[in-house]
Amino acid sequence: MYQIQPRAFTAEGTLKAAQARLGKLAELGVTILYLCPVFVADDDMDQASWSPRQKKSGMNNPRNPYRMKDFYHVDPEYGTDQDLKDFVAAAHALRMRVMLDMVYLHCGPRAVFLEAHPDFVKRDKNGKIKNAGWSFPALNHASPELREYLWQNMEWWVRDFDVDGFRCDVSDGIGLDFWETARQRLEKLRPDVGMLAEGTRKADQLKAFDLDYGWGFAWDNAATVRTQWEKMRAERPRGGARFIRFIDNHDIANDSYDNRIEKRWGAARVEAALVAIFTLDGVPFLYNGQEVADTARHSIFGRMPIDWANAKTAAGQARFAFCRRLCAMRRSRPALTRGELVWVDNDAPSAVLSYLRTSAEEKVLTVVNLTNKPVNVKLAELKETFKPLLAEGAKHDERGTFALESNGYFVGRK
Repeated sequence: MYQIQPRAFTAEGTLKAAQARLGKLAELGVTILYLCPVFVADDDMDQASWSPRQKKSGMNNPRNPYRMKDFYHVDPEYGTDQDLKDFVAAAHALRMRVMLDMVYLHCGPRAVFLEAHPDFVKRDKNGKIKNAGWSFPALNHASPELREYLWQNMEWWVRDFDVDGFRCDVSDGIGLDFWETARQRLEKLRPDVGMLAEGTRKADQLKAFDLDYGWGFAWDNAATVRTQWEKMRAERPRGGARFIRFIDNHDIANDSYDNRIEKRWGAARVEAALVAIFTLDGVPFLYNGQEVADTARHSIFGRMPIDWANAKTAAGQARFAFCRRLCAMRRSRPALTRGELVWVDNDAPSAVLSYLRTSAEEKVLTVVNLTNKPVNVKLAELKETFKPLLAEGAKHDERGTFALESNGYFVGRK
């Protein structure tokens, strides 16, 4: 899955400009495009209804893409409704699916439906609008008419624009029954619709969603990564613990300002973490620009584009080739797409991740040093020999002993 934040993805910030870059994403090996909101954003200049992050950004721009004015049309900043149809069609021609970002917890203070439907937002006993988080008017999901309006909105994008699914913003803030009904209705239009919850609700994947966000992974201590994985798996019903795996996204990039992860971590640590997210279970997730080691500031509140010139540097070219290899490995190895994950104990548990992905066809072993120091590590009860698929700074013997350089990694198959 690859996230496109339109104000960062191209200098123009439009769907047409984004469409022109889709060929490079297909070349990279992307199969799902997650497009941040491109619907009409509220243009109210009263900063009382701006989020704290919006004001802090310094962009002085009322048009927060997560503060909707009109859920049914594309914001002119990004183009036209037809431009979105063309973008989806172009993605499909390149065998990529498109997921839109739906924001149904709140709206903008000038939302187009407020005059005709004042009950679409929550109000106090005096009729004053009540806010959800971020100083935005809270949508009133107790209103059957609002729920119908939003269900029809999702159906509109699937039926008329041919989109493949939805990422659902702050999904935990809305009753699960809303999302379950949404899925039931959407499956009548597209049986293979994909649904991603920006949430952690334990019952999400019983019916409503295919995936949740894999929050809680710091990627600086292998033991805590394993503990978090085991906790999230144990808390959920069998088959209901599928997550996107990421180290960066639009929120993280926005809040990093000029000190992006690429700068803070360095290329070696970023790539070690990417090896982990591409070999763990769930769905690996790339944020736009990661494939060229972009370090530019991004903001969801104003246009601050990726420095695509970095793609022509040695570092950018190396990262693109690396990510392309990760995508190809993920697609070609059955154990990585549908295999069970089995943790392998080792004698440096805080420093080194070690686990197997097992399927009927094969086993894939991953060993990753998450630290910036060399580590010699012994894997417990590993008696098999694994042929390298991807390795950097790693030497091993047949007894399961690995000599890993700083952020070194080994992926092998049997």
